[in-house]
Formats: sequence, C-alpha cells, structure tokens
Amino acid sequence: MTERFADLPETRRRGLTKMEEVYGFTMSDGEGDFFGYTADHLFADIWTRPGLSDRDRRLLLIGLLAGTGAHDVMGIQVPAALQAGDLDAEALREIVIFLSHYAGWPVGARLNSLVEETIAKQR
Repeated sequence: MTERFADLPETRRRGLTKMEEVYGFTMSDGEGDFFGYTADHLFADIWTRPGLSDRDRRLLLIGLLAGTGAHDVMGIQVPAALQAGDLDAEALREIVIFLSHYAGWPVGARLNSLVEETIAKQR
C-alpha cells in the first residue's frame, strides 16, 4: 500500500495504486463521482479481476482506442505499456501493422508515430 493513500478507504487505495501501475505516473485522490467510479470501480475492481493479465487488458484497450479514434488516451496507454514492460518495442510495432489493417491506414499511421516517438524516448 502506498503511504500517501493510508488515510483513504481500502477500495480507493487499491484503485489509486492500480492507476499508478497502469498509467506509470503518480496519482492523487480526485473529486467527484466520475473520479470515484474510475478509481473505485474501474481500477480497484475491473483492472484487478482474475482472468486477464495487464498485458491482455492493454492489448484490448489499445485496439479499442485505435478503433474509436481515442488518440488522447492512446497517448497515455502506449507509453505506459512500454514503461511497465507489458508490451515491448517489437510488440508495439506489430500492433501498428495489425491494427492498420482493421482500424484503417490513417489510424495506423497516427499510432505508428506515437509508437516510434515512445520507443525513441525510452532509449
């Protein structure tokens, strides 16, 4: 458990801790119902369920983000996946090729730029 979250309810602690693992950056507690559902349900409950690894979840999420054009969130998930070791440079490049054929070439080109920038920054 992260000491910064010691005064929060157990579900919120779990959620914020998982958010830090998934996103790769420091989280703090947030305001409002939307943040609460995100931390307490999506990250404390859904991201921690058995049956899928974080890598599996990343693959599904990146595919969905590419298919819906959610490039802003993809800009968070791709670097976080590389940083966490869920996906390496080879896997990310293969995802670009695969998704280009299903989500469209412009989506693939945009994802390719993000992947190559992410890999270059890691070096």
